[in-house]
Amino acid sequence: MDIAGRNALVTGGAHRVGKAITLALARAGADVFIHYGRSATEAEATAEEVRALGRSAALGSANLTDPTVAGDLIDAATVALGPISILINSASGFPTDTLQDADLNSWRSTQDLSLTTPVFLTQAFADALPQGLGGAVVNVTDVKTATPYRTHFSYIVAKGGLDEFTKAAAVALAPEIRVNAVALGVILPPPGEDDAYAQRLADQIPMRRPGGTDPVAAAAVALVQNDFVTGETIRVDGGQHLV
Repeated sequence: MDIAGRNALVTGGAHRVGKAITLALARAGADVFIHYGRSATEAEATAEEVRALGRSAALGSANLTDPTVAGDLIDAATVALGPISILINSASGFPTDTLQDADLNSWRSTQDLSLTTPVFLTQAFADALPQGLGGAVVNVTDVKTATPYRTHFSYIVAKGGLDEFTKAAAVALAPEIRVNAVALGVILPPPGEDDAYAQRLADQIPMRRPGGTDPVAAAAVALVQNDFVTGETIRVDGGQHLV
């Protein structure tokens, strides 16, 4: 897929990994609809960076713990930019819980944000895609679904579901739409932690450093561009899965 001239929707596109993917798509020639939850200031700043690259940017806020907003978000992006042919499901939380202390409300919120809403966004995206245009979806998941965290139980179950959804959706939506994923390792410090914390985690992986967001954005763009890859998950983890 040639990204130039395409319209993209990036959830959580205002900061961190979502911002990096937003800007990488803009550099490749896409116009971008930036979804945000509460980060209005950051979203506008990211939009200005997109515009400085010579591309159009539009903004929209939605609470993605409510899956019923999926169709409205696709509609808003389409009205703002035109038909959306690239969807990046990046928005996610990172709540701390265990199987022993998980409660129903937090479980549902985490599943909705990290799994259910991406599913129904992808459905709405596919329904709205004009015939013959072709589309690409990239889901942002976590390399730790293979070796789960002890203290992020609800999150890792949701991301594991997103892994399987990536494969199932690739089959369901082919050949018109390709669905892939990037699975992240130590990329940035978790919210509330510092660079030293991330480095301590990175000391345990082969590359011995946090990845930063650029490798994630590069992998996501490559998956959008490659017309013969679908149902694939690229691990962007500095070799973490090897140890």
